[in-house]
Amino acid sequence: MANELTEAALLQALEAVKDPDLGQSIVSMGMIKHVAIGDGGKALSFTCELTTPACPVKDQIEREIRDTVKKSFPQVEQLDVKMTGKTVGTSFAADGPGENLIPQIRNVVAVASGKGGVGKSTVTVNLALALAKMGAKVAVLDLDVYGPSVPQLLGIGGRPKLQGETKITPMSVHGIETMSMGLLVEPRQAMIWRGPILGGLITQFLRDVTWSEADYLLIDLPPATCDVPLALMQCCALTGVVLVTTPEALSFSDVHRAKALFHQMRVPALGLVLNMAGYTCGACGKHHDIFSCAHVPKEVEELDIPLLGEIPIDREIAASAAAGEPILLRKPENESSKALCAIAEKLAARISVRNLTGGAATRADTGAPPAGPVGSQAS
Repeated sequence: MANELTEAALLQALEAVKDPDLGQSIVSMGMIKHVAIGDGGKALSFTCELTTPACPVKDQIEREIRDTVKKSFPQVEQLDVKMTGKTVGTSFAADGPGENLIPQIRNVVAVASGKGGVGKSTVTVNLALALAKMGAKVAVLDLDVYGPSVPQLLGIGGRPKLQGETKITPMSVHGIETMSMGLLVEPRQAMIWRGPILGGLITQFLRDVTWSEADYLLIDLPPATCDVPLALMQCCALTGVVLVTTPEALSFSDVHRAKALFHQMRVPALGLVLNMAGYTCGACGKHHDIFSCAHVPKEVEELDIPLLGEIPIDREIAASAAAGEPILLRKPENESSKALCAIAEKLAARISVRNLTGGAATRADTGAPPAGPVGSQAS
């Protein structure tokens, strides 16, 4: 005999369905909404609101929901499950050093590296596009003020429009908003910035740019440990940082320093991206490593950061950058594009888990010691 279909009975049955990333019931997390029962219990509709539009386990959760309903209520002939997502945001710490200038942005993710030339900007742009492709609202801020390359990577030029005397409208391309110093200065102009000027510039990029509401703002930082992340923390809540490195030993040496900087600033490391991780020969089909990779497992273990994924060396990435068309759009079925999408899924999951399990923002309980000399420079 079939169970009587009521909202209470439905919620009780769906308690068995858990979010794989969070390990909690979708019912206890309040994901089931707008339950409607009709036609004497033969028609059922409801919404499952996930923790992010870019949820990587969306299809899995929907399958489990449908299987559970079919098993528990076989009398249901018409089932309408609407899968939506509402991104949980990072809270600006009450004891933070400044005010949050972009409260409309739910999660601010810095993308950093210990050294230049590891593909950090390319990773930033393509991760943003991957998150947008999965349904999230995404923006990109290019704070690599010494060598801004985001405009070239996205294929945009011209000048942003002004709103009144002080506000700037971010440029929009491929469904994401973006702003960069490269859009405000002449091409190839040298940019020489000192610490106090950098602080004012970052404030302007956050306060005076009319950013729309977004689930994620990805910030492309300059390489190495510099003043920019320190000044950035004064102005917004950093959800965390993604670190980009190549398998090269020198690159790993520098990424350790970058990780130490953010650790001391109490900014959690969301994950590591290993770029230029060998290539597959088109002639023989074998995988080849350009850099010696014997040390990589030990380096990753010592960093103690989740490895979000590896991106191979790919001439298509370079060709896409030169053409101003990100590889995720130019060659969506490419091996590198698939790797970037998988990394974006893991990143979205990491952010959701961190926010929903009490992960903090700029003053996170990361186990780091109180900020010492590095933290004191952000004045």
